[in-house]
Amino acid sequence: MQKTVHLNDKRVTTGWCMYDWANSVYSLTITTAVFPIYYEAVTTSESGNKTVEFFGLTLPNTVLYSYALSASFLITALLIPLLSGIADYSGKKKLFLRAFAYFGALSCGGMYFFIGDNVEFGILMAVLASIGYSGSLVFYDAFLPEIATVDQYDKLSAKGYSLGYIGSVILLILNLLMIEKPEWFGIPEGSLPARIAFVTVAAWWIGFSNFALRRLPTNPYNKKTEGRWIYNGYRELKEVYRQIRQLPDMQRFVVGFFFYNAGVQAVMYLASLFGAKELEMATGELILTVLIIQLVAIGGAYGFAFLSKKRGNIYSIATMIIIWVVVCLLAFFVSTSVEFYGLAFLVGLIMGGIQSLSRATFSKLIPADTTDHASFFSFYDVTFNVSIVFGTLAYGIIEHLTGSMRYSALGLSVFFILGFLLVRRTRVSR
Repeated sequence: MQKTVHLNDKRVTTGWCMYDWANSVYSLTITTAVFPIYYEAVTTSESGNKTVEFFGLTLPNTVLYSYALSASFLITALLIPLLSGIADYSGKKKLFLRAFAYFGALSCGGMYFFIGDNVEFGILMAVLASIGYSGSLVFYDAFLPEIATVDQYDKLSAKGYSLGYIGSVILLILNLLMIEKPEWFGIPEGSLPARIAFVTVAAWWIGFSNFALRRLPTNPYNKKTEGRWIYNGYRELKEVYRQIRQLPDMQRFVVGFFFYNAGVQAVMYLASLFGAKELEMATGELILTVLIIQLVAIGGAYGFAFLSKKRGNIYSIATMIIIWVVVCLLAFFVSTSVEFYGLAFLVGLIMGGIQSLSRATFSKLIPADTTDHASFFSFYDVTFNVSIVFGTLAYGIIEHLTGSMRYSALGLSVFFILGFLLVRRTRVSR
């Protein structure tokens, strides 16, 4: 099938990277920094009670949040495979990318109306935003093999994540100033500054998504579509899964990725809640922790991309998994803000590298002669989402049973160990 895009076109690859710049503000502000801290604050009563009522159920506020994240990723995992098959069949990946990006961004904007006593609404907006973000990544990631040659995957993936870290830090700093010094902006103190931050995420995400979407190819393989999109999308997906059964290295990598990503994502999504609840850190301290992670992650992404060039992708990923196990063990014993900052530095060092190299490694395992990249990446992203379900669910259950997030962090080390044992047996030939 004829392709209309020249590989490694700088205008196109820069546009692709800019979607990381666009969506990472959600990942930082909503899932990691401002929203979890805001949620914990507005769902804690004046007497210090941290339980909430959710459709008649009484749960600890952080446990409810863990379960809500699990639900959002499970919904995405069920929804994405068929949509990716339709996108591959019709050549409309860009359309699906735009739809999920807008859906996620508008849900972030809806968080403005969450004020604490409407917990059900706040959780609903968090779930919908998560679905929009995770769903968009399937179609975004699938563009990588279509716009670059194999030798550029590691570097380009690292560049995307790095731009995402930089962009999200810029917006977070602006939001942090607004939250800490609302009088500078003519805003009253209270919940309003944080709620305005949610709106800025929506505007940033939509605005820079449009910049990226204008540069990405619309239908690079000139696919001609007929009716029965759902049937043909399902058939496309079924054919890709048949091919995957004949790719043992891809299977080994994805199963290993399932385990170690469960640990990575649980740490990323719940680290700020850990600091707030276990160490009683102030909002400013927690956001400083997040900034440390983001800034160090830029160097980590490029550093481990360089290591993969010298020693290979699997060697680099295995090295980072070992460091993640150390992080889990240290988290059990951390007791001061300074120690938590040191742990944040270590997390940042390996967070950027393991995410960018995982995406690049999977791209190299896709057969070179296929055009069904969205369907292949649906396999990767379903694994990504289901692993988060298991990671956040395990984190929440352990906290629920033990009453401490420290045991939850310790339990995550099991996921990393299993991931290491599986990934180290993978061979990447491309």
